Amino acid sequence: MTRVAIVGVGHSKFGKRTDVNVAELAFESIKQAVEDAKVDRKEIGNVVVGSAGGWYEESLPAVIVNEYAGLNSVGTMRVEAACASGSAAVKAAYNSIVSGETDVAMAVGVEKMTEVDTLTSVELIGRAGSYMWEFENFGMTFPAYYALYAVAHMNRFGTKEEDMSRVAVKAHHYGAMNPLAQFQKEITLEKALGSQVVSWPLKLYDACPLTDGSAAVILASEEAAKKLTDTPVWIRGVGYSSDSANLSRRNDYVGLEATVAAAKRAYAMAKVAPGDVDVATAHDCFTIAELMAYEDLGFCKKGEGAKMVREGQTEVGGKIPVNLDGGLKAKGHPIGATGVSMAVEITKQLRGEAGPHQAPIRNGVGLVHNVGGTGHYAYVTILSRS
Repeated sequence: MTRVAIVGVGHSKFGKRTDVNVAELAFESIKQAVEDAKVDRKEIGNVVVGSAGGWYEESLPAVIVNEYAGLNSVGTMRVEAACASGSAAVKAAYNSIVSGETDVAMAVGVEKMTEVDTLTSVELIGRAGSYMWEFENFGMTFPAYYALYAVAHMNRFGTKEEDMSRVAVKAHHYGAMNPLAQFQKEITLEKALGSQVVSWPLKLYDACPLTDGSAAVILASEEAAKKLTDTPVWIRGVGYSSDSANLSRRNDYVGLEATVAAAKRAYAMAKVAPGDVDVATAHDCFTIAELMAYEDLGFCKKGEGAKMVREGQTEVGGKIPVNLDGGLKAKGHPIGATGVSMAVEITKQLRGEAGPHQAPIRNGVGLVHNVGGTGHYAYVTILSRS
């Protein structure tokens, strides 16, 4: 199989971006990625845009994004996998190289979520589940979905509200080191615990924000990568899976089976084990989601996610640093951009370019974990310097 590497990365400032439209926002990261890869735009044969859509002015953004960026006559499409749209875009761009269609491809993730009011956003995100059964009949929203998981985890394993708040404190600690993050202020455990209840036991600081942002990665075949860069980051494994749209059909609520399946596939393809991973990004749309991810990805046994965060095992210097860019919780979660943003972060970590939140790199292996919905989609991507 053709080996594929990330040879260029770009990332916009995340937050409320009223200063740009969606094409301009995407261009911020595209420009950086092209310059980082030192590639002629004419060499890019395929561009995949990850965007859930519905929040901003363009309902068909791929051509608009490419045209504004000067990427003419390229193969292009938009992909959607809810909050995992970014990783789906990376996978589609990867496939176009593996299949021999092109030697250089780009994945762009972009979303502008703040152009609609909060209630509209709540409905749009709520539609990511089983709309007629859960949203229309029972009024379920995403905080409520993840509250179900939080309560189940607390009841079975003794997880505490304080444990989830510790995840938020960690996220804001590292977000404060990231100039591109939406939230760049540290918070205390007391502040997180005392924040407004959104859907018990989840509080305001347990939830990620609505965000505008973009990220881009340029991928190249092995032959092209050797010509473009001395620091390729190889895509060693890609795992993906899905689960039922209707949560009533899930087996339990203490983890995401789609993540478990996707991780097994990614580890097998990459020929690595969870213990080989130096640094990871996990899908922390809510703090309970990060705790479950530790367990689902094999970083600890089931029920020990809270112990990991209590002991600082997922911070710099710990067993497996996770979300050192602030994660979705503090960096922000522009739905279509998140998976690509994660790939940018892990690429920088493996290249030793993460600045003040750089993790120690021993094995040269990083992991990207991106979830759509409440485990409706899951992608796990293993990146490596070797």
